[in-house]
Amino acid sequence: MEISIKPILTEKATKLTEKLNVYTFAVSPDASKAQIKRLVEDLYGVKVVRVNTAVMRAKNKSRWTKSGLLRGKTEAWKKAFVSVGEGQNIDFYSNL
Repeated sequence: MEISIKPILTEKATKLTEKLNVYTFAVSPDASKAQIKRLVEDLYGVKVVRVNTAVMRAKNKSRWTKSGLLRGKTEAWKKAFVSVGEGQNIDFYSNL
């Protein structure tokens, strides 16, 4: 099973990183904490202390168009909060 992982770079996620050394990722909904830990350690070369996850529910969306009301849903996704070891950090901008 292939899991995808993508960093979340918002103001709230940046504050978590600065205060608590916790990095935020959007991951596949079927990924487990152990898989997330292994993947982050392999990709970024850091020691992961703890992984917390939250499932973000799908939301109903609607908009008015010329042809009438269109209804749909956003996808459900999983957010992972990864705590790394003391003194370690992840640099997302190094490969730009």
